[in-house]
Amino acid sequence: MALFGPHLPEQVRSRLERGERVLAQAPVAAPAGDSPAPGGAVLVATTRALYLPEGRAVLWQDIDRARWSPDALTFVEEGVGEHTVRLRTELTGDPVDYRRMAETVSERVTSTILVNRFVPFPSTESTTGFRLVARRAPLGSEIDWRVHLGEDLDPEDPRLSEAVSRALALLREQMGV
Repeated sequence: MALFGPHLPEQVRSRLERGERVLAQAPVAAPAGDSPAPGGAVLVATTRALYLPEGRAVLWQDIDRARWSPDALTFVEEGVGEHTVRLRTELTGDPVDYRRMAETVSERVTSTILVNRFVPFPSTESTTGFRLVARRAPLGSEIDWRVHLGEDLDPEDPRLSEAVSRALALLREQMGV
């Protein structure tokens, strides 16, 4: 077996950082408009990132959530939006088992989350509110706090800004991060 597994695309192999390891890879349908790469298009999970079939890396700490269906992996990249990677659904040949890739994506994304707290707003009885999330890159030390506003919240509302600041200060003190 090759060091990086069978058919790891050169566009991925050449972008791996020193010490970055491939954890899982799986064949996928070629991105729309792309001609298939030699050996086919692949989705590659490493210790640092998820490499999309076109070779772009999405860092684990930037994936907000992911879901699998029989035909696709769909995930939300923070600040960018939703992406869908079509899985290979060939009528011929052996079926592709995506369980290892799904488990790896789930584990890697979850491992970057240090704190995930929902705060009701505008009152403690509200069903709407915001989430405070602390994330850290795999093997990293820097903590990145993110605020996810619930639907129908106005980001320009000064009461919301004050509530986020208070909740963040309290949470940082409680959690020591």
